[in-house]
Amino acid sequence: MHILIVNNSVIPALKYGGTERVIWWLGKMLVKMGHTVSYLVAKGSSCPFGKVYELNPDLPFNSQVPDSVDVLHLLTAVNEKPLKPYIVTLQGNINEAIELDRNTSFVSRNHANRYGSDQYVYNCLDVEDYGKPDLNNKRKYIHFLADAAWRVKNVRGAIKIARQASVPLHVIGGVRFNFNMGIRLTFDPNTRFHGMKGGEEKNRILNGSKGLLFPVLWNEPFGIALIESLYFGCPVIGTPYGSLTELIPKEVGFLSSNKDELVAAVKNIDDYDRNVCHRYVMDNFTADKMTLQYLSLYEKVLNGESLNAIAPKLKQVQVEKFLPFGRTAPLASEGF
Repeated sequence: MHILIVNNSVIPALKYGGTERVIWWLGKMLVKMGHTVSYLVAKGSSCPFGKVYELNPDLPFNSQVPDSVDVLHLLTAVNEKPLKPYIVTLQGNINEAIELDRNTSFVSRNHANRYGSDQYVYNCLDVEDYGKPDLNNKRKYIHFLADAAWRVKNVRGAIKIARQASVPLHVIGGVRFNFNMGIRLTFDPNTRFHGMKGGEEKNRILNGSKGLLFPVLWNEPFGIALIESLYFGCPVIGTPYGSLTELIPKEVGFLSSNKDELVAAVKNIDDYDRNVCHRYVMDNFTADKMTLQYLSLYEKVLNGESLNAIAPKLKQVQVEKFLPFGRTAPLASEGF
Protein backbone atom coordinates (compact mmCIF):
# COMPACT_ATOMS: atom_id res chain seq x y z
CA MET A 1 0.00 0.00 0.00
CA HIS A 2 1.24 3.51 -0.79
CA ILE A 3 0.20 6.03 1.87
CA LEU A 4 0.58 9.79 1.41
CA ILE A 5 0.71 11.67 4.74
CA VAL A 6 -0.27 15.33 4.40
CA ASN A 7 0.52 18.12 6.86
CA ASN A 8 1.32 21.84 6.61
CA SER A 9 4.52 21.82 8.68
CA VAL A 10 8.17 20.84 8.29
CA ILE A 11 9.48 17.36 9.10
CA PRO A 12 11.38 16.12 10.96
CA ALA A 13 10.66 18.02 14.17
CA LEU A 14 13.96 18.77 15.88
CA LYS A 15 12.48 20.32 19.03
CA TYR A 16 8.81 21.12 19.69
CA GLY A 17 6.25 19.47 17.41
CA GLY A 18 3.98 16.68 18.58
CA THR A 19 2.09 16.17 15.30
CA GLU A 20 5.31 16.22 13.28
CA ARG A 21 6.86 13.52 15.44
CA VAL A 22 3.72 11.37 15.34
CA ILE A 23 3.53 11.37 11.54
CA TRP A 24 7.27 10.64 11.39
CA TRP A 25 6.94 7.63 13.69
CA LEU A 26 3.84 6.45 11.82
CA GLY A 27 5.57 6.65 8.45
CA LYS A 28 8.68 4.92 9.73
CA MET A 29 6.65 2.04 11.15
CA LEU A 30 4.52 1.71 8.01
CA VAL A 31 7.73 1.28 5.99
CA LYS A 32 8.97 -1.35 8.47
CA MET A 33 5.71 -3.19 7.92
CA GLY A 34 6.29 -3.29 4.17
CA HIS A 35 4.30 -0.29 2.95
CA THR A 36 5.41 2.71 0.88
CA VAL A 37 5.13 6.13 2.52
CA SER A 38 5.39 9.60 1.03
CA TYR A 39 4.86 12.99 2.64
CA LEU A 40 3.19 16.10 1.24
CA VAL A 41 4.45 18.69 3.71
CA ALA A 42 5.93 22.17 4.06
CA LYS A 43 9.01 23.40 2.23
CA GLY A 44 12.28 22.48 3.92
CA SER A 45 11.24 18.94 4.86
CA SER A 46 13.32 15.81 4.37
CA CYS A 47 12.95 12.12 5.15
CA PRO A 48 15.31 9.13 4.69
CA PHE A 49 12.60 6.45 4.46
CA GLY A 50 9.98 8.13 2.23
CA LYS A 51 9.70 10.55 -0.66
CA VAL A 52 8.88 14.15 0.25
CA TYR A 53 6.73 16.49 -1.84
CA GLU A 54 6.28 20.19 -1.09
CA LEU A 55 2.70 21.15 -0.23
CA ASN A 56 1.64 24.26 -2.14
CA PRO A 57 -1.59 25.73 -0.71
CA ASP A 58 -2.06 27.86 -3.84
CA LEU A 59 -2.37 24.85 -6.16
CA PRO A 60 -5.36 22.49 -6.35
CA PHE A 61 -4.75 19.77 -3.80
CA ASN A 62 -5.53 16.78 -6.02
CA SER A 63 -3.01 17.94 -8.63
CA GLN A 64 -0.29 17.48 -5.99
CA VAL A 65 -1.15 13.86 -5.19
CA PRO A 66 1.04 11.26 -7.00
CA ASP A 67 -0.85 8.75 -9.14
CA SER A 68 0.72 5.81 -7.30
CA VAL A 69 -0.87 6.76 -3.95
CA ASP A 70 -3.55 4.37 -2.64
CA VAL A 71 -4.76 6.26 0.42
CA LEU A 72 -4.33 9.74 1.90
CA HIS A 73 -3.83 10.54 5.56
CA LEU A 74 -4.66 14.21 6.14
CA LEU A 75 -3.63 16.15 9.23
CA THR A 76 -4.36 19.59 7.79
CA ALA A 77 -7.16 21.17 5.80
CA VAL A 78 -6.85 21.02 2.00
CA ASN A 79 -8.44 23.25 -0.63
CA GLU A 80 -10.58 20.61 -2.36
CA LYS A 81 -12.16 17.26 -1.58
CA PRO A 82 -9.66 14.45 -2.14
CA LEU A 83 -10.31 12.20 -5.12
CA LYS A 84 -8.51 9.23 -3.57
CA PRO A 85 -9.62 7.34 -0.44
CA TYR A 86 -8.61 9.29 2.66
CA ILE A 87 -8.81 9.67 6.42
CA VAL A 88 -8.46 12.83 8.50
CA THR A 89 -6.81 12.92 11.93
CA LEU A 90 -7.85 15.83 14.14
CA GLN A 91 -5.02 16.46 16.60
CA GLY A 92 -6.43 19.57 18.29
CA ASN A 93 -9.74 21.06 19.42
CA ILE A 94 -12.26 22.89 17.26
CA ASN A 95 -14.51 24.90 19.57
CA GLU A 96 -17.33 25.35 17.05
CA ALA A 97 -20.42 23.24 16.44
CA ILE A 98 -19.63 22.60 12.79
CA GLU A 99 -19.82 19.32 10.93
CA LEU A 100 -16.46 17.64 10.41
CA ASP A 101 -15.56 15.24 7.64
CA ARG A 102 -17.15 11.80 8.07
CA ASN A 103 -13.70 10.25 7.70
CA THR A 104 -12.35 12.06 10.75
CA SER A 105 -10.51 10.13 13.44
CA PHE A 106 -9.55 11.55 16.83
CA VAL A 107 -6.62 10.94 19.20
CA SER A 108 -8.37 9.68 22.33
CA ARG A 109 -11.74 8.27 23.33
CA ASN A 110 -12.60 11.47 25.20
CA HIS A 111 -11.59 13.56 22.19
CA ALA A 112 -13.83 11.50 19.89
CA ASN A 113 -16.77 11.43 22.29
CA ARG A 114 -16.84 15.21 22.56
CA TYR A 115 -17.58 15.27 18.83
CA GLY A 116 -20.08 12.41 18.90
CA SER A 117 -17.66 9.88 17.41
CA ASP A 118 -16.15 6.59 18.52
CA GLN A 119 -13.24 6.66 16.06
CA TYR A 120 -9.85 7.32 17.62
CA VAL A 121 -6.23 6.20 17.51
CA TYR A 122 -3.88 7.07 20.35
CA ASN A 123 -0.71 8.96 19.52
CA CYS A 124 2.19 6.64 20.33
CA LEU A 125 5.97 6.74 20.67
CA ASP A 126 8.81 5.28 18.66
CA VAL A 127 10.85 4.21 21.67
CA GLU A 128 14.01 4.12 19.55
CA ASP A 129 14.01 7.92 19.79
CA TYR A 130 14.20 7.81 23.58
CA GLY A 131 16.73 5.14 24.45
CA LYS A 132 16.63 3.01 27.58
CA PRO A 133 15.62 4.99 30.68
CA ASP A 134 17.49 4.74 33.97
CA LEU A 135 14.67 3.93 36.38
CA ASN A 136 16.90 3.60 39.46
CA ASN A 137 18.76 6.92 39.41
CA LYS A 138 18.50 9.62 42.06
CA ARG A 139 16.03 12.36 41.08
CA LYS A 140 15.61 15.78 42.67
CA TYR A 141 13.14 17.83 40.58
CA ILE A 142 9.87 17.64 38.67
CA HIS A 143 9.21 18.97 35.16
CA PHE A 144 6.68 20.79 33.00
CA LEU A 145 6.66 19.85 29.31
CA ALA A 146 4.57 21.91 26.88
CA ASP A 147 4.59 25.15 24.91
CA ALA A 148 4.58 27.48 27.91
CA ALA A 149 3.47 30.43 25.77
CA TRP A 150 0.11 28.68 25.36
CA ARG A 151 -1.90 29.75 28.41
CA VAL A 152 -4.14 26.67 28.48
CA LYS A 153 -1.03 24.64 29.33
CA ASN A 154 -0.84 26.61 32.60
CA VAL A 155 2.87 26.99 33.30
CA ARG A 156 1.94 29.58 35.97
CA GLY A 157 -0.07 26.95 37.82
CA ALA A 158 2.77 24.47 37.58
CA ILE A 159 5.23 27.01 39.02
CA LYS A 160 2.90 27.70 41.97
CA ILE A 161 2.34 24.01 42.69
CA ALA A 162 6.07 23.21 42.63
CA ARG A 163 6.90 26.20 44.84
CA GLN A 164 4.30 25.22 47.46
CA ALA A 165 5.51 21.61 47.37
CA SER A 166 9.12 22.82 47.81
CA VAL A 167 10.30 20.78 44.82
CA PRO A 168 12.44 22.35 42.06
CA LEU A 169 10.68 22.67 38.70
CA HIS A 170 12.34 22.35 35.29
CA VAL A 171 10.30 23.89 32.45
CA ILE A 172 10.83 22.40 28.98
CA GLY A 173 9.11 24.46 26.30
CA GLY A 174 9.28 27.92 27.82
CA VAL A 175 11.57 30.81 28.71
CA ARG A 176 11.79 33.10 31.74
CA PHE A 177 11.03 36.24 29.72
CA ASN A 178 7.98 35.73 27.50
CA PHE A 179 6.48 38.71 25.67
CA ASN A 180 3.72 36.55 24.16
CA MET A 181 2.16 36.13 27.59
CA GLY A 182 1.77 39.81 28.41
CA ILE A 183 5.47 40.32 29.12
CA ARG A 184 5.76 37.48 31.62
CA LEU A 185 8.83 37.89 33.82
CA THR A 186 9.33 34.79 35.94
CA PHE A 187 11.91 35.32 38.68
CA ASP A 188 10.95 32.30 40.79
CA PRO A 189 14.30 30.81 41.94
CA ASN A 190 12.62 27.42 42.32
CA THR A 191 12.06 27.23 38.54
CA ARG A 192 14.60 26.56 35.81
CA PHE A 193 13.65 27.29 32.18
CA HIS A 194 15.22 25.20 29.42
CA GLY A 195 13.43 26.66 26.37
CA MET A 196 12.44 24.40 23.48
CA LYS A 197 14.41 21.16 23.72
CA GLY A 198 14.39 17.95 21.73
CA GLY A 199 16.35 14.75 21.26
CA GLU A 200 19.02 13.83 23.78
CA GLU A 201 18.74 17.14 25.64
CA LYS A 202 15.07 16.61 26.41
CA ASN A 203 15.54 12.92 27.18
CA ARG A 204 18.26 13.75 29.71
CA ILE A 205 16.00 16.21 31.56
CA LEU A 206 13.09 13.76 31.63
CA ASN A 207 15.31 10.94 32.85
CA GLY A 208 16.33 13.05 35.84
CA SER A 209 12.79 14.02 36.86
CA LYS A 210 10.55 12.69 39.62
CA GLY A 211 7.41 13.41 37.60
CA LEU A 212 5.45 15.59 35.19
CA LEU A 213 3.31 18.54 36.28
CA PHE A 214 0.50 18.94 33.71
CA PRO A 215 -2.20 21.28 35.13
CA VAL A 216 -3.88 22.06 31.79
CA LEU A 217 -6.88 24.40 31.63
CA TRP A 218 -8.58 22.90 28.57
CA ASN A 219 -9.82 19.56 27.35
CA GLU A 220 -6.51 18.03 26.31
CA PRO A 221 -7.02 15.96 23.13
CA PHE A 222 -4.12 13.62 23.97
CA GLY A 223 -0.80 15.00 25.20
CA ILE A 224 2.44 13.40 23.90
CA ALA A 225 4.19 14.86 26.96
CA LEU A 226 2.21 12.46 29.14
CA ILE A 227 3.51 9.29 27.57
CA GLU A 228 7.03 10.68 26.99
CA SER A 229 7.28 11.38 30.71
CA LEU A 230 5.76 8.06 31.77
CA TYR A 231 8.25 6.27 29.51
CA PHE A 232 11.04 7.70 31.68
CA GLY A 233 9.28 6.52 34.84
CA CYS A 234 7.72 9.90 35.64
CA PRO A 235 4.19 9.82 37.14
CA VAL A 236 1.79 12.54 36.01
CA ILE A 237 0.26 15.10 38.39
CA GLY A 238 -2.37 17.06 36.50
CA THR A 239 -5.91 18.29 36.04
CA PRO A 240 -8.81 15.96 35.11
CA TYR A 241 -9.57 17.47 31.71
CA GLY A 242 -9.96 15.90 28.30
CA SER A 243 -7.95 12.74 27.76
CA LEU A 244 -6.16 12.82 31.12
CA THR A 245 -8.88 10.93 32.99
CA GLU A 246 -8.64 8.27 30.29
CA LEU A 247 -4.84 8.08 30.04
CA ILE A 248 -3.72 8.46 33.66
CA PRO A 249 -4.94 5.65 35.94
CA LYS A 250 -4.17 5.96 39.65
CA GLU A 251 -1.14 3.66 39.37
CA VAL A 252 0.75 6.22 37.28
CA GLY A 253 -0.54 9.58 38.48
CA PHE A 254 -3.02 11.80 40.26
CA LEU A 255 -5.61 14.21 38.83
CA SER A 256 -7.48 17.05 40.49
CA SER A 257 -8.57 20.61 39.70
CA ASN A 258 -7.81 21.56 43.33
CA LYS A 259 -4.36 23.12 43.65
CA ASP A 260 -3.86 22.04 47.26
CA GLU A 261 -4.50 18.42 46.32
CA LEU A 262 -1.98 18.68 43.49
CA VAL A 263 0.60 20.15 45.88
CA ALA A 264 0.06 17.21 48.25
CA ALA A 265 0.44 14.77 45.34
CA VAL A 266 3.77 16.33 44.36
CA LYS A 267 5.01 16.02 47.95
CA ASN A 268 4.21 12.30 47.79
CA ILE A 269 5.43 11.72 44.25
CA ASP A 270 8.15 9.27 45.34
CA ASP A 271 5.40 6.81 46.28
CA TYR A 272 4.89 5.93 42.61
CA ASP A 273 6.75 3.01 41.03
CA ARG A 274 8.85 4.17 38.07
CA ASN A 275 8.84 0.68 36.57
CA VAL A 276 5.04 0.62 36.55
CA CYS A 277 4.97 3.98 34.73
CA HIS A 278 7.45 2.78 32.11
CA ARG A 279 5.72 -0.55 31.57
CA TYR A 280 2.37 1.20 31.14
CA VAL A 281 3.75 3.00 28.07
CA MET A 282 5.42 -0.10 26.67
CA ASP A 283 2.18 -2.06 26.98
CA ASN A 284 -0.12 0.57 25.49
CA PHE A 285 1.59 3.40 23.58
CA THR A 286 4.22 2.12 21.15
CA ALA A 287 4.29 3.08 17.47
CA ASP A 288 3.50 -0.42 16.20
CA LYS A 289 0.14 -0.37 17.98
CA MET A 290 -0.74 3.04 16.53
CA THR A 291 0.28 1.95 13.04
CA LEU A 292 -1.81 -1.22 13.06
CA GLN A 293 -4.85 0.81 14.09
CA TYR A 294 -4.33 3.31 11.29
CA LEU A 295 -3.90 0.47 8.80
CA SER A 296 -7.34 -0.79 9.77
CA LEU A 297 -8.78 2.68 9.07
CA TYR A 298 -7.00 2.84 5.71
CA GLU A 299 -8.51 -0.52 4.76
CA LYS A 300 -11.96 0.73 5.74
CA VAL A 301 -11.91 3.75 3.45
CA LEU A 302 -10.27 1.73 0.66
CA ASN A 303 -13.34 -0.51 0.85
CA GLY A 304 -15.57 2.50 0.30
CA GLU A 305 -16.73 2.87 3.92
CA SER A 306 -16.79 6.04 6.01
CA LEU A 307 -15.22 6.11 9.46
CA ASN A 308 -18.33 7.72 10.96
CA ALA A 309 -21.95 7.01 10.05
CA ILE A 310 -22.75 10.71 10.53
CA ALA A 311 -20.47 13.73 10.42
CA PRO A 312 -18.79 14.39 13.80
CA LYS A 313 -19.83 17.64 15.45
CA LEU A 314 -18.85 19.21 18.76
CA LYS A 315 -21.60 18.43 21.25
CA GLN A 316 -20.95 21.33 23.61
CA VAL A 317 -19.12 24.55 22.81
CA GLN A 318 -16.84 25.66 25.66
CA VAL A 319 -17.82 29.20 26.62
CA GLU A 320 -15.30 29.72 29.42
CA LYS A 321 -11.77 30.65 28.35
CA PHE A 322 -10.13 28.37 30.92
CA LEU A 323 -11.41 25.36 32.86
CA PRO A 324 -11.46 25.61 36.69
CA PHE A 325 -8.22 25.50 38.67
CA GLY A 326 -7.43 26.60 42.21
CA ARG A 327 -8.25 26.06 45.88
CA THR A 328 -12.00 26.44 45.38
CA ALA A 329 -12.23 24.44 42.17
CA PRO A 330 -14.49 21.37 42.29
CA LEU A 331 -12.65 18.18 43.12
CA ALA A 332 -12.39 15.35 40.63
CA SER A 333 -11.73 11.66 41.05
CA GLU A 334 -8.29 10.40 40.15
CA GLY A 335 -7.53 7.97 37.36
CA PHE A 336 -10.25 6.11 35.51
